[in-house]
Amino acid sequence: MVHPTSDVEPLELRLGTLSFSGITSGEAGAPLVLLLHGWPQFADSWAALAPVLAGAGFRAVALDQRGYARDARPPDVSDYGIDRLIGDALGFADALGAARFHLVAHDWGAIVGWGLAAAHPERLLSFTSLATPHPAALAEARASDPDQQARSAYVKLFRQPDHAAERVLLENGAARLRAVYGGKLSAAAVESNVGRLAEPGALTATLNWYRALDWSAPPGPVSVPTIYLWGTEDLALGAKAANGTAAYVQAPYRLEVLEGASHWILDDRPREVAESILAHVRAHAER
Repeated sequence: MVHPTSDVEPLELRLGTLSFSGITSGEAGAPLVLLLHGWPQFADSWAALAPVLAGAGFRAVALDQRGYARDARPPDVSDYGIDRLIGDALGFADALGAARFHLVAHDWGAIVGWGLAAAHPERLLSFTSLATPHPAALAEARASDPDQQARSAYVKLFRQPDHAAERVLLENGAARLRAVYGGKLSAAAVESNVGRLAEPGALTATLNWYRALDWSAPPGPVSVPTIYLWGTEDLALGAKAANGTAAYVQAPYRLEVLEGASHWILDDRPREVAESILAHVRAHAER
């Protein structure tokens, strides 16, 4: 269940037996910009950006992804494999009638995005990653860089199969889960996110993304025009992977470093992020 502003409208898409809630802004026939959120957020994390894209002549659509949407929570960890998540994103575009589209993604949504761009470049006009480097560059940093190893230490907890992460994150009034946002989101947004994640089965479903991923098999190079926006104060993702991402893009590419910005760059730097995304999608409207 998303909480749209007056500038966006609610949307429901059904893919097979799963139903995904979301928001949309813009005319139905306009070029599609698909927005993929990360953890621990929902489709309404894009509620401020979507009308900006709509005002520029695009149709912006964001869905609560698998595990986040109340009616899209299959029970098994294997249901959250990267191929399923990529399939969902392509299914969203198909359901919206978009043979080709722009993809903008943050955090875990960008892991899906990098995989989609590598495997299905013919579907994308452009790709924008917020915060998350190419997974191969991240894998290299996790293997060799002590700084990134320290930043990624939480992943071990999240991948434990005995629901240890759920207990840690939700105990004491979900204090640890609230702390993940680093004080960068509004109090209302934090309360809304935590409330939805505390629903029975919700947090487990979203953590299953971490548990299902084969971290040893990152996607290959990307041949889609790409920009990557990274904040220097990102606590989870460091400079080595950010700088290493260029080696995995075989198309026009730009790394935009936002000095002083955190992992939550949509909230830290909304104007800069919107301007960069608009310039990128406009430059690659037709290929």
